[in-house]
Amino acid sequence: MDKRVYLLTIITFIVGLVELIIAGILPLIATDLGVSLGEVGMLISLFSLSFAISGPVLLSLTAKIERKRLFLFVLFVFFLSNLMIVVMDGYVSLLVGRVISAMCAALLISLCLTIASQISGEKYRARAIGIVLMGVSASLVFGIPFGLWLGNEYSWRAPFLFISILTLIIMIVVYFALGPIEAKRGLPLKEQLKALKNRKIVLVQLTSILFFAGHMSLYAYLTPFLSETMSITGNSLSLIYLIIGIVAVCGSFLGGQITDRLGAKRSIIIVLSAFIVTIILIPYLQFSLALFICALLLWNLLSWSLQPAIQSYLVSAAPETSDIQQSLNNSGVHVGMAIGSTVGGIIINQYHVEINPLIAGGFTCIALLIILAAFKQKRK
Repeated sequence: MDKRVYLLTIITFIVGLVELIIAGILPLIATDLGVSLGEVGMLISLFSLSFAISGPVLLSLTAKIERKRLFLFVLFVFFLSNLMIVVMDGYVSLLVGRVISAMCAALLISLCLTIASQISGEKYRARAIGIVLMGVSASLVFGIPFGLWLGNEYSWRAPFLFISILTLIIMIVVYFALGPIEAKRGLPLKEQLKALKNRKIVLVQLTSILFFAGHMSLYAYLTPFLSETMSITGNSLSLIYLIIGIVAVCGSFLGGQITDRLGAKRSIIIVLSAFIVTIILIPYLQFSLALFICALLLWNLLSWSLQPAIQSYLVSAAPETSDIQQSLNNSGVHVGMAIGSTVGGIIINQYHVEINPLIAGGFTCIALLIILAAFKQKRK
């Protein structure tokens, strides 16, 4: 497998940090800028929305640019957007900086995924995608505690300064280590989107949305779930989050390995089925702390094992429009996260947090039925 894949993983980790890093320092930002927690929280939603919309569009608009040159330019803009947050005052400048960094992050992660599948060859394609996604999952999992620690020790601007420094370093590494990568012969965005007329492709994309909606309907409210069901709080809660984070990162790697060995279709069905059983069992394992924790770990391992198989399937099912399909899938993940967080919040407010795993299982059951329907579609 091409060693440049590991460089792409580092890039996805660095740019992925900016998405949720702000969640742990919401009170610090609100106090310093004199705004409400709700207004600061909107910066997370706005980031996800900007990320989801801009990824496929920017990837198509930059389709003809040599990839190394594009990497360096977008990384520089990403650096400036985070530096803007560090040096400028006011809520508006923070908002603008977040939107620009979201657009850059969306393009960079899409580039990393498409280039990984391009340079790795069919034999190692899923494994390469899985390794790159390890950077994304690691950044999403560790971004909150990292931002919280750095913000409390120094200032809420410190995490963004740290990301700016890392971005400069990775630009230097990219300049010397990446090497030129010619852009694939691209189709206009309008032509690429025509692939969505293929019902199979649409159903596969919808599977990702529903799967992550299910995952986030519990994960977004895991803290109250653990405290109310098993009375896990304080240092024990922090330890569980750390272990879950490590397991989630391993899930991306494992998903790539399984897909390369068993094939994308079989891997998708296995992961979805195991995920459903695991997450539905979680509320019923409260009688044993050991079994409860094991189920939590397996759930998070599976949660990041699906994407390598989905991405690999999209590349093989729609090779001419694989770049835009991978980018749309990445956007769909964020849409699913937003849906899951919203639905999970409604459930916890109207009913009880113990119902959230069942709702998550329901989302995933629908996803499994949809993907089975997709696989039965005749290829056009």
